Amino acid sequence: MLSSVPMKFLRWLSLGVFLASTAAGANAAACPDGDAVALSLLDKMSRSLRQTNYHGVVMLQRDGDMQVMQVSHMVSDGKSSERLAELTGRGAQVQRSAHPLACIHPGHRLLRSEELLPGESCGIAMHYRLAVTPGERVAGREVIRIMVDPRDMYRFGYVVDLDEETGMMLKAQTIGHGRKVLETMQFAHIVYSDDLPEFSRADVVHKAQHVVCDSQSAPAQYPITRAWNIGWLPRGFTATEPSTGTSDRRTYTDGFSVFSVFLEELNVAVRAGEGLVKRGGTTSYTRGMHIDEQPVLVTVIGEVPANTARMVADSLDWLQ
Repeated sequence: MLSSVPMKFLRWLSLGVFLASTAAGANAAACPDGDAVALSLLDKMSRSLRQTNYHGVVMLQRDGDMQVMQVSHMVSDGKSSERLAELTGRGAQVQRSAHPLACIHPGHRLLRSEELLPGESCGIAMHYRLAVTPGERVAGREVIRIMVDPRDMYRFGYVVDLDEETGMMLKAQTIGHGRKVLETMQFAHIVYSDDLPEFSRADVVHKAQHVVCDSQSAPAQYPITRAWNIGWLPRGFTATEPSTGTSDRRTYTDGFSVFSVFLEELNVAVRAGEGLVKRGGTTSYTRGMHIDEQPVLVTVIGEVPANTARMVADSLDWLQ
């Protein structure tokens, strides 16, 4: 089984796509509690993540464990490509190529200023308090630190260190309740260069797929026979891609956090119960339950507190 670490880092690199739309679109005048400087820096970060050629070594620390990855990001002819390789563990690699820079998915567009959620005008600043503070050097480079504190109990906080010169995100910490650091991901070394570095041969290589850049939903891997609905989401979360009512998976983001909901119909009765696994900033919540006497297995996995995952699972129901 491919390690989740390279995939998590790939998701981390994509974080700037969400931040680009919210940061650029948030109206500081309409959001007196929003930090205009922080929003501007996040916008710069998002563009750097997508448009800059860089190579480096990244460390992920969580639950007393540390894993190390080599990463490369190249931009050519309006398309970006990434390669990530574990330098610890099995040495698995993840490759994603030819992603159009102009491809903006539905979930990203919803976070733009002209397509904010109903009743919202501040974007990310409506759900997080942002503040710019001095930071310490990361990978030998001067950084600017942004404190990202949640305004409610349904999401985690973050501390983000940006390269002072380029705006690249060099370090990100996920902060849980009580200001506990759940995980830290940071560059140990980074080089801005057009030259592609050498990668060692890997026995396990995963080709990451792109979501189709149009209004069509992705095909379900295990389609559900009945259309279902999620009755409750934390305020500010929106779907990252369209899905049919019978899709087995839904994914949501508020710009920083991302979580997915999986629904599986079962052929046999299931005893009510739940399972919870937390690793760093990732929560995996599974619950066997009945919806209108139909036994199902619900799984919520992503970067949200356990109580948020439980409340989302509790709200599932069939569409009438």
